[in-house]
Amino acid sequence: MAKRNTSYTCQNCGTSYGKWAGQCDSCGEWNTIIEEKGVEAVPKGLGKGKGNAIEFVGLQGASEEAPRLVSTVKEFDRVCGGGLVPGSAILVGGDPGIGKSTLLLQVVGMLSAKNSCIYVSGEESVDQIRMRARRLGLEEKDVSLAAATSVRDLITTLEKSSKVGVVVIDSIQTMFIDSLDSAPGTVAQVRTSAQELIRIAKRRGFSLLIVGHVTKEGTIAGPRVLEHMVDTVLYFEGDRGHQFRILRAIKNRFGPTDEIGVFEMTETGLMEVENPSALFLAQRRGDISGATVFAGIEGSRPVLVEIQALVAPSSLGTPRRAVVGWDTGRLSMVLAVLEARCGISFAGKDVYLNVAGGLRVSEPAADLAVAAALISALNDEPLPSDSVVFGEVGLSGEVRPVGQADLRLKEAQKLGFSRCYTPGQEGKKKQQIDIGFQSNAIEHLRGLIDLLSDNTDQSSKRLGAV
Repeated sequence: MAKRNTSYTCQNCGTSYGKWAGQCDSCGEWNTIIEEKGVEAVPKGLGKGKGNAIEFVGLQGASEEAPRLVSTVKEFDRVCGGGLVPGSAILVGGDPGIGKSTLLLQVVGMLSAKNSCIYVSGEESVDQIRMRARRLGLEEKDVSLAAATSVRDLITTLEKSSKVGVVVIDSIQTMFIDSLDSAPGTVAQVRTSAQELIRIAKRRGFSLLIVGHVTKEGTIAGPRVLEHMVDTVLYFEGDRGHQFRILRAIKNRFGPTDEIGVFEMTETGLMEVENPSALFLAQRRGDISGATVFAGIEGSRPVLVEIQALVAPSSLGTPRRAVVGWDTGRLSMVLAVLEARCGISFAGKDVYLNVAGGLRVSEPAADLAVAAALISALNDEPLPSDSVVFGEVGLSGEVRPVGQADLRLKEAQKLGFSRCYTPGQEGKKKQQIDIGFQSNAIEHLRGLIDLLSDNTDQSSKRLGAV
């Protein structure tokens, strides 16, 4: 039998130590190592006992694929890859108050029409869940509710249930196993609780939805192994100052990763947004300097968002570089390329960059749109209101092609845009643009500066003629 001892475990990454330390060597966090009593030590070796032989099978064979559980929440089904897979475990993370519980209650409410659904909350009482259900208009749905935190009781109940389709655990940090002396929310409790719940979900064949809290860095709290144990990891993102919410797939064994679903938070719950581009550009004004429209790709869908830049004189010795919704390091790279390769200086000026709508852009194709916004803000001259921009910028100032250009341009044409600033030729290949769509192929950032200068001169001439 394994010997019980006392260990010290980092609550951020799950690394175990023989004694207490102020900083974790694995993740570098301070004051995250706490004492956990009653944790079984890992036995050394397997001993003399022999295991059973494993039977191997070939790749070819008849395997029945169970149908997915499809809800009427199409954005959620899209992110999951077409619906919930029976026997799968899905981890949903997000900031407190962002709407995780609301989303999952709406999903199980819709799934309850054809499936037996159970909603277990360790943070709220049954009365509080019913109040939310009435606000969402789900009080008539056939969903079984419970307020419990004991994993042993949950497993016993699920074993006795005849047929369960979907189970929601809100949240995994509140669950505990009585055989461990550590408190709920610690690494040992989170890891063991999730392992037992996932095991019974795969054995009984029901879909398990687990809610996970996030740390101040935005990652799911608890051991990193928790994300490896589940089949799908979803992040529910959004800014409380905006009504938009983004459901993003970080890991998905049964569908595409980096797929997003867009929701709008209203008084009656989360509403689906079928055309995110139109929603993100709804408040856009086309006559503002420093604003460009970026044609991006999120998962399998094109999304048009507005990128805003502001360049202002700085009274500080070190000017500020503030970014919301984009990578700070990539902004520094674009500024360095504009100064070193194009002769545009941002010295002595504060630079602010914002992705409107609360969406976070991560693909390199936004480099050219950011450069255009910075040049427009510095010269205080707006870009043409009917133009979209995309392209990757290299360190020598060259503009490199990006993937799925046709899909980006089709989305732009659908929303009424008629001009684009895109990368130039790649060898002998040219992007296919529909008739009536004016294309400005850019090989180098200097070409973008020349095009923007020509547009400014033409606008000045038209104003002078008037």
